[in-house]
Amino acid sequence: MIAPVFPPDSGIVLALALALAWLADTRFGEPPDAWHPVAWLGRLLAAPGRWLRRLPPAPAFAGGAVLWLVLAAALVAAAAVLQAVLLAAPVLLAVPLLALAFAPTFAWRMLRDEVAAVEACLSGPAGGPRAAAPDRLVAARCRLARLVSRDVAAMDEPALRESAIETLAENLNDSVVAPLFWYALGGLPGAVLYRFANTTDAMWGYRGQWEWAGKWAARADDLLSWLPARITAVLLLPMPRAWRELRAQAASTPSPNGGWPMGAMALRLGVCLAKPGAYRLNEEAPAPRAEHTAQALRLGARAASIGVVLAALACLARPAWA
Repeated sequence: MIAPVFPPDSGIVLALALALAWLADTRFGEPPDAWHPVAWLGRLLAAPGRWLRRLPPAPAFAGGAVLWLVLAAALVAAAAVLQAVLLAAPVLLAVPLLALAFAPTFAWRMLRDEVAAVEACLSGPAGGPRAAAPDRLVAARCRLARLVSRDVAAMDEPALRESAIETLAENLNDSVVAPLFWYALGGLPGAVLYRFANTTDAMWGYRGQWEWAGKWAARADDLLSWLPARITAVLLLPMPRAWRELRAQAASTPSPNGGWPMGAMALRLGVCLAKPGAYRLNEEAPAPRAEHTAQALRLGARAASIGVVLAALACLARPAWA
């Protein structure tokens, strides 16, 4: 009988795969959409979503819930089988393949680069000529539109910068901390479940014509994001004395989760972050400037790195993943 190569316990494999996936993301970023499983999922969800939103409220809600549960179960089952097969394989094969499967569930480099690109449009390249104000605003609006669903057409420079920093804070949870949390808790199936929930919410979880078809998806994402959002806030604002104020800031937003990382970022930077007609976080503070975007990116990078370390340690502390 041939012994496996370096037979590790599964916690070590999960931790090593996490580290390798993180290094790949920071080095290479996201693959093209043609090769990205989340893009495939988006195309899969598009057609039934268009059908569901045309139904009356009760059938739309029931259909959205059933479809969500069926797809979630199928994806989690597939991830569980894949993980079990890989954990039984030699470590030199298991780690890179598990990293390859896990990497599409999170995205730090893309988030960082897109937010930095908005600021580069507003401020101009370091050491280079600064474009005229109208050209800078048009360029920054085009970049921001890749990150947010809100209308950017009339945004001025402060509003563009505020939206970019808000997006960095909120997506630090959705695209980094929450996938890491669910990977640490449930391995690859946990990360896949969260990415599925967050993707369906991003596509279906709106009011208006999506109100009933996307309600289950929106509530599922709220539930799975609840604890990670608060962990993200702690990573951004590790000051217990500020938490009473942070709770008040978070409660002023419509989302049960988004206000926590955004409020933490606003308080940590000492700036106001606002969405007209929805909320004003840290209202008495001034609008952010270019240096605040740079500081926000540093805070986000540090929080993401700490999240990776904590998730890897959690994997190592649970050596018998099934």
